[in-house]
Amino acid sequence: MEIITSVSRAGTLDNSLRRRLQNPFNFLQTYIKKGMKVLDLGCGTGFCTFDIAKLLNGKGEVVAADLQQGMLNILSGKTEYAEYKNLIRLHRCNENSIGLQNEKFDFILVFYVFHEMPEHNKVLQEISSLLNPDGKVLMVEPKFHVNKNEFQKTKEQITENGFRFIENSPKVFFSRSVLFHV
Repeated sequence: MEIITSVSRAGTLDNSLRRRLQNPFNFLQTYIKKGMKVLDLGCGTGFCTFDIAKLLNGKGEVVAADLQQGMLNILSGKTEYAEYKNLIRLHRCNENSIGLQNEKFDFILVFYVFHEMPEHNKVLQEISSLLNPDGKVLMVEPKFHVNKNEFQKTKEQITENGFRFIENSPKVFFSRSVLFHV
C-alpha cells in the first residue's frame, strides 16, 4: 500500500523555501494559458493551485482535486483570500476514482502524488478519459520517493496506456518529470 502524505504534515508541502526551489509559476507558464480548464490532481494544500489560477489570467478554471478532505479544507481557507479565487473549484476524489467523469481538461498536473496512488493503470486510464484531444499531462515525482528505476517503470505504464511523450519536460528541482498526451 502506498503512503499518503498526512494532513498533519501539510505545512511541509507549501513553504517559502520549497516555493523558491520549485516555483510552480516558472515550470507551468509554458503550458497553461488564459481560458484553459486545468486539473490539479492531488493538489494537497494548493502548492501549485494558485499559480495555475494566476496563469489563467482571469479566464478559465482550475479544479483542485484531492482524496483528503483535510487538505481541501486547508486549501479552502487559503482560497478565501486568493486573488483568483473565482477560478478555483475544489473537488474531493473518492477512493476508487477521480470522480470527474463528465469533464474534459486542457491540462492535467499530477505533482508529487502519483507514487501515492494505488492502481496506476486505472488512474492513467481515467486521466486519458478526462483529457481533451489536444490536452497535455505533466507528471512530476520527487526523487527522494521515486528512484530512477521506479520512474522508468511509471513511464512504461504511461506508454502502455496509450500516451505519447512530449520532448522537453520541464526541469523541476530535485524531481523527475515527464510531459505527455494521448
